[in-house]
Amino acid sequence: MTERALLERELWRILETVHAVVYFVPEAKAAYGALGLRGYWMGYFASRSAALGTPSPRLVTALFYGFAPRMVERALPDAWAFADRTRVLETRLELARSALARHAGAGLGDTADLLTSVLARLDVAGRPLAAAHLDVPAPAEPLSRIWHAATVLREYRGDGHVAELVAARVDGVECHRLHGGSLVGQQREFRGWTEEEWADAGGRLRARGLLDDAGENTHRGQELRAEIEQGTDRSAAVALRTLDDAQLGVLRDALGPVAGALAAAGAVPYPNAMGVARPA
Repeated sequence: MTERALLERELWRILETVHAVVYFVPEAKAAYGALGLRGYWMGYFASRSAALGTPSPRLVTALFYGFAPRMVERALPDAWAFADRTRVLETRLELARSALARHAGAGLGDTADLLTSVLARLDVAGRPLAAAHLDVPAPAEPLSRIWHAATVLREYRGDGHVAELVAARVDGVECHRLHGGSLVGQQREFRGWTEEEWADAGGRLRARGLLDDAGENTHRGQELRAEIEQGTDRSAAVALRTLDDAQLGVLRDALGPVAGALAAAGAVPYPNAMGVARPA
C-alpha cells in the first residue's frame, strides 16, 4: 500500500470509532428507550435508519446488509409507531455530542471545518445511506459537526463495501463467515442468523473453494477477502480526494487521540460486532 493509502485507512478507522459512539455508549439504550424504542436493537435500527425517513424493514435489510431479515422485522416498522423519527435523530446527535465532549479537547473547530469541506464536495451517487445522512442538516456546534461528518463518511465507505460484496457474490450471511476473526462465531447471533442458515452459508463458500472443512478461509478465500477490502478502500478514497496528504494528516492527528480515548474508555469496545479494527 502507498503511504497515502495507509493514512486513509488509518483515518477511516478513526472516523468509524467517532461515528460508532451512538451505538455503544452505556446511556444509548436508556436514551432510545425514553423515546419509546424497545431494546437495544430497535434503538440501533431506528437511529441508524431515521435519516432515510421511516423506511421499511426490507429497505433497511437491503442497505445495512449482513442482518437477517427477521431481525430487522422485529424492530421495524414498529419503531416508527413508538417514536418520532425527528426526535430519534435529535437524540442520536445529543448522544454523540455528549460522548465526544467527555473525550475530546478544545479547539476542534478547524477540524470540523475541514471535515465539513469534504462533505460540501462529496458525490454520493450510488451511496444511499451516505446520501440520506448528508441530507440531515449539519449542526453548528463543532463536536456535533465532526460526528455528523464522520457519520456521512462512514456510511459512504459502508455503501461502497456493500457494493464490493454484491459484486463478489458474497451475501449477507456469507460475508461474516468470510470475514473470519475472533468474533466470527458470535456474528451469527449478533446478526440474527439461524444455525441452519449459518451452516448453509459455509457450505456455499466451501463449494466455491473459499472455506475449508474446518471453516477457515482457504488461500482463495483470503485473496477474495483482501480484494473486497482493497476495492472498498479504493472506492472510499474518492471521498477524500479533495484533501491533500497534509490535510489528511491534520485530521488524523486531531481525531486520532479522540478515537483512542473513546476506545480506551470502552465507549466503543474492541472487538465488536462491526468487525472493524481498533484505531491505531
